[in-house]
Amino acid sequence: MSTVIGLDIGTTSTIALLMRPDGEVLASASRASRLYSPEPGFAEADPEQWWQNASEVLGEVMAAHAEARDVRGICVTGMLPAVVIVDADGEVLHRSLQQSDARCGREVAELAEELDEARFLARTGQGLTQQLVAPKLRWLARHEPAAFARIACVFGSYDYINWRLTDETTVERNWALEAGFVDLADHAIADDLVALSGLSSEVLPRLVSAHEVVGRVSAAAAAATGLPVGCPVMGGAADHIASALAAGLTRSGDVLLKFGGAGDIIAIAPHPEPDRRLFLDYHLVPGLYAPNGCMASSGSLLRWLAGLIGTDGSDDGLLARLDAEAAAIEPGAGGVRLLPYFLGEKTPIHDPQARGTLTGLSLGHTRGHIWRAALEAIACGFRHHLDVFVDSGRPVTRLIASDGGSRSRVWMQIVADICGAPVNVLADASGSALGAAWVAAVGLGLAHWQDVSAKAAIGTVIEPHPAHCAASEAVYRDYRALYSALTPFFNREVKA
Repeated sequence: MSTVIGLDIGTTSTIALLMRPDGEVLASASRASRLYSPEPGFAEADPEQWWQNASEVLGEVMAAHAEARDVRGICVTGMLPAVVIVDADGEVLHRSLQQSDARCGREVAELAEELDEARFLARTGQGLTQQLVAPKLRWLARHEPAAFARIACVFGSYDYINWRLTDETTVERNWALEAGFVDLADHAIADDLVALSGLSSEVLPRLVSAHEVVGRVSAAAAAATGLPVGCPVMGGAADHIASALAAGLTRSGDVLLKFGGAGDIIAIAPHPEPDRRLFLDYHLVPGLYAPNGCMASSGSLLRWLAGLIGTDGSDDGLLARLDAEAAAIEPGAGGVRLLPYFLGEKTPIHDPQARGTLTGLSLGHTRGHIWRAALEAIACGFRHHLDVFVDSGRPVTRLIASDGGSRSRVWMQIVADICGAPVNVLADASGSALGAAWVAAVGLGLAHWQDVSAKAAIGTVIEPHPAHCAASEAVYRDYRALYSALTPFFNREVKA
């Protein structure tokens, strides 16, 4: 039987899976990825590590199952919009500036002075925030002028891997849309929008769709990965939108909570509905859109915290032990409160100066209290986005949880309690990698979009615990109030 591969270039790990076109996963492999944060608000990754990880996990899944010899194509997904810059010789000029990077506050402020934000929002679907690529490139021009002067190509994480696989440079349309370079009037890259970065549109490769074949695996890439020479490579997909596809998210009212390195919250809309508090993406199903939010640090925060209060943040056994300790603590974590803004924050507050905060500690608290406070804080971030959806007139009728963090029953119970709604946990938590595999299957004519929704299965439904309602509501009120109270301090700290 024919097979396809989904490859996810994630913030905390690189994952590959081998799938039959009927949705059966035959093999998977993963490698940890490193996130660099050399200064407050910085979030960087090494594209060469992505490629090394990709080579290893692809080789592993190709060797894991006999049906891999019949692989018909591969689709790569990744975080968005990571910024990768290379020169004319193909040399990477700087570590990737990640989507969660918050260093460009000054450059965002400059854009706000130059532009009418309401017009920019209506035209591009994006607000003037640190998510945009133009201010990140302006930062590079100001602080890394030698590298900036050599830029010949700008693209994203999965575009970079596609280039390594095929020697073809392309940029997938959701990267360009969230970058702020696409005009919604004609869905094309606009020269004047790219010019806001200080570069011409010549540095952007051709714009492609996710399910379009953009090239074929080269002999060199085949030797590195075990993929067959000539294997078709698709345009690629934003990781959160690939997760939405894998979750079968096609109905208004469904909201996906994606528990990855960052935390994504995704809804469905039949038309573009720009809202400065959110981001706008194309859904992978043609004709639909995906208004969404992203918390800069979710799983990445937990991994970091586990490394501090445990022995090894990459030890899944440690994470299970911390969950067990948190489960033994009553809701509210004994008064311990945490703000998860360890990389600033993106939606819905768009505040690159916000910082992670831990308060309410006493000598009687344990690491279980701190871990529970972190789980509760990220759950509050999800709840904040749900409030935004409701405030903007978008219905929220069903919550679906996906990706690695959804495997934690303790965390999912906390999310259900704080959001005050059942959490439908997908039976397959593969998320982005699974969605990418489906894109490959559809793009190659081996499956249809409706097949994906039919195959998405709910594993468990976590109901809110009635006894936890009052305490969970108090945690959420504290979460919102704590940020409001500390905002002047965050700003004063930066100015000092």
